[in-house]
Amino acid sequence: MNKQFNYPVKFLKQKEGGVLIRFPDFPEAITQADSKEEAFREAIDCLEEAIANRIEMKLDIPNPSSIKRGQHRVLLHAIFAAKLALYLALRERKITNTALAEKLDCDEKEIRRLLNPHYCSKLPRIEQALWVLGKRLQIEIVACDPC
Repeated sequence: MNKQFNYPVKFLKQKEGGVLIRFPDFPEAITQADSKEEAFREAIDCLEEAIANRIEMKLDIPNPSSIKRGQHRVLLHAIFAAKLALYLALRERKITNTALAEKLDCDEKEIRRLLNPHYCSKLPRIEQALWVLGKRLQIEIVACDPC
């Protein structure tokens, strides 16, 4: 699993003002913003909530599709991306939360917290869980346009 969580987003300027935000990979993720600058912030929040809902419902998470003309790229926050990587690694290996807890010598509740996108987990513990699953977390710093 070599994952980069860069999802395409489409910003549609509305006649009545504002920007409609849609994600080709997540049809349920739709939001709006007053300006294009605000649209990037709103897009990240909307995308993360759509993914968090899929994690909670134990659904598949699509791979990011390629960026097409007129689309932009949205990056997940680092901790959120790490939790998503853990969720995908568990599904890929078909390992339960309980089995991972046994491997990490902890309570299953801790695994649920590691997978909960709204819980503030510590990155080293997510790294440790990924390592036990045969994955390594790699962080990359890249230049971007400030929003």
